Amino acid sequence: MSIGQRLVLASNLFLFSLYAAAAPSPLTPQTAEYQVYYGSIELGKARFQLPKAEGNIYHYRFDSDVSLLVLSDRRNVRSDFIREGNQLTPMRYTHNRKGTGPNFQEQAAFAKAQAVVYSSYKDERSKLDYTHTLYDPLMVQLQFRLDIALGKKELHYEMVKEGEVDEYTFKIVGKERVNIESGSYETIKVEVVRDSKKRQTFFWMAPDLGYLPIRLTHFEKGSKQLDIKLLNYHFSPEQTVKIEEPAADSSVQP
Repeated sequence: MSIGQRLVLASNLFLFSLYAAAAPSPLTPQTAEYQVYYGSIELGKARFQLPKAEGNIYHYRFDSDVSLLVLSDRRNVRSDFIREGNQLTPMRYTHNRKGTGPNFQEQAAFAKAQAVVYSSYKDERSKLDYTHTLYDPLMVQLQFRLDIALGKKELHYEMVKEGEVDEYTFKIVGKERVNIESGSYETIKVEVVRDSKKRQTFFWMAPDLGYLPIRLTHFEKGSKQLDIKLLNYHFSPEQTVKIEEPAADSSVQP
């Protein structure tokens, strides 16, 4: 091998090592699977999938299948959205639930040009004003991860859910190492802001994994009700989505 060929090989290996070491972004194509617990009882599994984008159009999917004794709950959720810089804009949302008790379907179409959201939940149709930033309950998770990655402090989101507009606010608790069955992770701990401490929800996100949620724990009156832990994950190397740095005078839009 000539000196020139050695230099080319060394350069390629160096560039590959930089790419391999780079942390994925929240929009890097990914799959993450979780184990769901009720207290300490295993209920089943849940999976999130974000394939490679089609231009600036993304398709995000969530599937879960959980059961307890004779009770069952299966859900299939899909969100189609577009990316404009660091802002995600919803297009279509579907949520299908089957299992014990009444089945239902929820759909939402975000017609931004007409300033309206067409929503259908349990066969009840509604039209909601779309005059400010809105999200659907699935893709808002990715917007939240993007905002955390950008260092935003005001974490307030409005989303169309069950035919209405719901508001959620989050606060960063601090950094914490999380040790679970699938590994040990350096994380950012986040809490859902509520008026009462009777209901508390915490989740932990790993910066080195594109702020992927590692664990979520929900408490009712101090008793752990729901515990969701990361089982495995995969980021596709075929595409890494760059997070654009905000302008110096940019402000956080709730």
